[in-house]
Amino acid sequence: MAIKLYIPSTQNFSGKSAICVALMHRLQKDGFKVGYLKPFSSAARVLAKSSIDEDARFVKEAFKLPESLDTLAPVVLTQQQMEHVLTTEESDYRDMVKQAADTAAQGKDIVVMEGSNNFREGYIVHLSPPETVELLDARVVTVIGYQDDLQTVDDALMAQKRMGDRMVGVIINSVPRNRLDFVSKKVQPYLLKQDVPVLAVLPHERVLGAISVSDIVEAIGGELLCGDCGDELVENVMVSAMNVEHALNYFRRVTNKAVIVGGDRPDIQLAALETSTKALILTGNVRPNPMIEAKAAERGVAIILGPDDTFTTVEKVERFFGKTRIRQMEKVTLFEELLSKSMDFDQLYRAIGLK
Repeated sequence: MAIKLYIPSTQNFSGKSAICVALMHRLQKDGFKVGYLKPFSSAARVLAKSSIDEDARFVKEAFKLPESLDTLAPVVLTQQQMEHVLTTEESDYRDMVKQAADTAAQGKDIVVMEGSNNFREGYIVHLSPPETVELLDARVVTVIGYQDDLQTVDDALMAQKRMGDRMVGVIINSVPRNRLDFVSKKVQPYLLKQDVPVLAVLPHERVLGAISVSDIVEAIGGELLCGDCGDELVENVMVSAMNVEHALNYFRRVTNKAVIVGGDRPDIQLAALETSTKALILTGNVRPNPMIEAKAAERGVAIILGPDDTFTTVEKVERFFGKTRIRQMEKVTLFEELLSKSMDFDQLYRAIGLK
């Protein structure tokens, strides 16, 4: 019988998806047959009459899983479906999840189950983290995204209270480098005394919070005016300088960036193209002149045509930045390296009964 490992996080954007994918890669390398399931999703993209969980789709493609998306993410709760739950007799979503889990486990040694984004999700359909692990008889590793020292300790203790003996440990992710020593030498031993093993302490890496050019296009409702550049990763965002005389020095301060600039400012756009720039985000729905398009193509820089003014575009990008999921293989590779350096996999395998 396949072992089921449920991996929730205590808050949104903690790196849960990245850890699931990196762990699946490692398990495969260690010779195990690995399946995937996302029992409950509240982050769906609606296409026509169907709802798609993008994390499940990425994992299906990356690992070439034969199961359908409906099996890998059996309960994808949209606003419309929530209204249906509130106004009609309750459907038994638990049976759907149980059947999907049985299908995902066929021929596998372990099923990595991507859990909820926080411990408040899923109660409306009886698929909260505690209810799900009981339903599927799963072991638990909880991901804690570091915000500060106190929050990290409290989140770990809260997860233990919610999950009980099913939780085999926590992973503390995205710790600033100036707090790594404290978390490793103070927080980790304290939590172990409270019967909460810390399986890994992972440092903050800026590139893991980077967003792709395609992500930016989606965030601002824009149009991509380049060829095959949607997967390029943007680590920083700058708003254009007002004074062209100072623009070049200003843009040289930051690398791997997207520059938000008025579509009617080719002088500023040209200055940005002379520095380490991944994308030009042109505001005001003004298309670039042919010289800018040619220069961008020559340097492999994406041009994104945005429909809004500069202020609105900045707001949209800032809300999105650092909050994307792991859907680029460059991120997967880096995260797998971090996990391999920090985690005692033999300890994890023993704890979940995988031998």
